Parts: sequence; C-alpha cells; structure tokens
Amino acid sequence: MTQKIEEKNDWVQMVDHIGNYLAPSMAKDHPNLPVVKAEGCYYYGVDGKQYLDFTSGIAVENVGHRHPKVVQAIKDGVDSLIHGPSGVIMYESILKLAAELQKILPPKLDNFFFANSGTEAIEGALKLAKYTTKRPYVVSFTGCFHGRSVGALSVTTSKSAYRKYLQPSWLAYQLPYALPEYLPEGADPEQFFPEKLERDVEKLFNHQVAPEEVACMILEPVLGEGGYIIPPKAWLKKIREICDRHGILLIFDEVQTGFGRTGNWFAAQTFDVKPDIMAVAKGIAAGLPLSATIASKELMDQWPLGSHGTTFGGNPLACSAALASLEVMKEEKLLDNSKEMGEYAVKRLRNMQKQYPIIRDVRGVGLMIGIELGNPKTGEADGQAVMDVLDGCLQEGVLFYLCGNSGEVIRMIPPLTVTKEQIDHGLDVLEKVLRTYQQ
Repeated sequence: MTQKIEEKNDWVQMVDHIGNYLAPSMAKDHPNLPVVKAEGCYYYGVDGKQYLDFTSGIAVENVGHRHPKVVQAIKDGVDSLIHGPSGVIMYESILKLAAELQKILPPKLDNFFFANSGTEAIEGALKLAKYTTKRPYVVSFTGCFHGRSVGALSVTTSKSAYRKYLQPSWLAYQLPYALPEYLPEGADPEQFFPEKLERDVEKLFNHQVAPEEVACMILEPVLGEGGYIIPPKAWLKKIREICDRHGILLIFDEVQTGFGRTGNWFAAQTFDVKPDIMAVAKGIAAGLPLSATIASKELMDQWPLGSHGTTFGGNPLACSAALASLEVMKEEKLLDNSKEMGEYAVKRLRNMQKQYPIIRDVRGVGLMIGIELGNPKTGEADGQAVMDVLDGCLQEGVLFYLCGNSGEVIRMIPPLTVTKEQIDHGLDVLEKVLRTYQQ
C-alpha cells in the first residue's frame, strides 16, 4: 500500500487543483476522498487509511468492490472481446445475461434493451411507453429522481436545482409521493395514502390532462435521492390499479432498488406490484457501465429497429461482469443477507434514535436505510448536521452518503456482502460522532 501511495503522489497533488481539470458538477461531490484501491466493503485512501464503505459507490457495488469472480470474468472477457456493438455483431455474454435476468424478474418482464446508465434506461422506458401507446404525456411523482438528461429531467423532481435553467423536453405532470409528512396523526398509511391518491388523480385528470392522453406513470418504488421514503404497499397497488383502469403503462425506476438492495431481486417483488416497464442499472454489473430497459416481448415487439439505438449499450465486458455478479449473489445468498443485516441495522439505529433526539426518523427496507436528522427543538430538517456528521464519520474511517430535498438524510447503503461486525463498527462510529455533535 505504501508503494502505491508514493506512486500516486503526483495525481494526489492534482486533487488540490481539481477545478483545473474537472467540471465542478463532476468533481465537487462529498467527500472527494482520494483512494488507491477498493476491496470488499472497504476503500483504501492515499493517506494509508482503510475506510468502511457504507455507500457501495452509490448503490452500485452490491457484491462488494472488486469481487474475485467479477474481476476474473472481466479478465477472461477482455481476452476475446472489448466492444460490441450489439446488433452489428452478436456475442455470448449479452444473450446469456438476458436469459439469466429472465429467471429473476417478475413474469413477462423478459425482453431487454441494454444501455450504459440509469438515465439511459429511463430515457428508453419513456420512449418505449410513448411510442407504443401513441400518447403524448407522462405522469411522475414529486420527490423521485430519474436522471439528469433532458428527457429524464422532465420527470425528475427530487430537487428543483436539477431543473434550474433547463426547460424539460417533454411535458410531464406530477402527483404527490406518499410522504410521511402528509399523513395525519393516528391515520393508517395503508388506508390514507391510497384514498389520497384517488383524490389527487381525479383532480389531475379533471383539471390538467385527460387519462387517455397519458402514456405512462413513472416512479421509484422506494424514494432514493428524495429521502429514502418507503411507501405503503397499498399505495403502490393503487397506482397499478389506476394505470390498468385507464390503459396507462406503469414504469418502475429500479435503478437504485434493484439487484437485492431491498432484500428481494427487485422492489417489484418486495411490494408485490408488477410494472409494465422497468429501468435498472447501478448494481447490475458490479461497477461497470450497464443498464437495461425491460418490458414484455409483446411490448418490445412494437418498438422496431430505428426507434431507439445504442453504440456502447450491452458492452460485452459489462455483461460478463453482470453474469458473474448474479452468480455471486446466488452462491453467497446475498438476498438473505440484505434482509438480515438490514433488519439488524435498523433495530440498532432505532435504539440510537431514543438516545439522540437529532435523529428524527429511521427508515429501511433491506440494506437501503435512511437516517433523517433534524433540529430537536424546531423539528426542522437539518442538512448542515448531516454534513457535519458525515465529515465526523469520515475522519473515523467510515463513509456514508446523503440524500433528501435539503440533504437531511444519511444514506446507509453498504455492499450486500456486509457482515454484522462491519455493521456494528460503522454504527459505533456513527453513534460516537452523534454523541460528540450533540454535546
């Protein structure tokens, strides 16, 4: 490790002047930690420290950093093929990946358009819905994040800053997400939110857009960037019912929730609600750029050659990494581990909440956990407290991330390979920092 640090000294010095090389929108995220290596649940910094990674590269490294099977699959693949392009040529890894994904997806989500990023998967899903329905409009839900390309930005509403000065390319209407702040005291969320949704949809269809002009509704089945909000199952089922009633396609953005993050292969299975179209990315290929727009063969057959395309999508090496990642998840029973470690972490965090009033809420499904901080006196969201706590944890060698409209939520999204000992270590550090912060 010392030798590697010495070899990296030149570029480490460049980090101090990063604005000379990279756009601020690319280089100024938190915490901008210079690292030389990653392995399992850890990053290794140029400072010689080991950092426990509770970010998974923002929900990407579900099987852990540089899993040996994934690394070997990439090495084996590069000996024969680096680039497609799919369609011009055809290759084994993309077809095998499609076949393996069919086995773990809900029924009839069995046809794939592979791309490179979550945003591209969303663009594909929206285009597919509009093309096949011949309807012009889209309905999304406030608080959801679907990407930052212009089409995806039309339905992204997690933060107004993402849309500032950018005119969305498609007209989209928004409905309220099932946010806890809307729930009256003592009300049953499984009853209140479906009833509220019916009223909100009726108002939308009566005053803004006719249902027969809506191609699709799109949402994250668990709110990601918007704050790690877990909606009631009945609310998601009501959305499915409304879409069926009006011939509207339902799109699930499973870019962050997919591949075991919620304790099942996909959140659609966690909530027992099947969308017509699904967009996946992040955890699919253990860090290599890969995503997919997924629908039934019946729907995809209506989307002919020329209506969509890609040069790099479904890259052979990325598909090989994805196949290895799926194999690891099955062999190491990572779905079970996601559920067990998630439940364990949430239980510990809720006990911490009783001791530290700054913790306003703890939300979790599988290993997708949000820790919301707020001012104990005013009850207001406290994004500055989150940044201070993240910095404190970083100094102690644990890396968390943030989300929420005001940055008020700590994201805890470790690799699905995480152990009880690693959970304990990370939460011990978090508790130590919270204790110091509240003094």
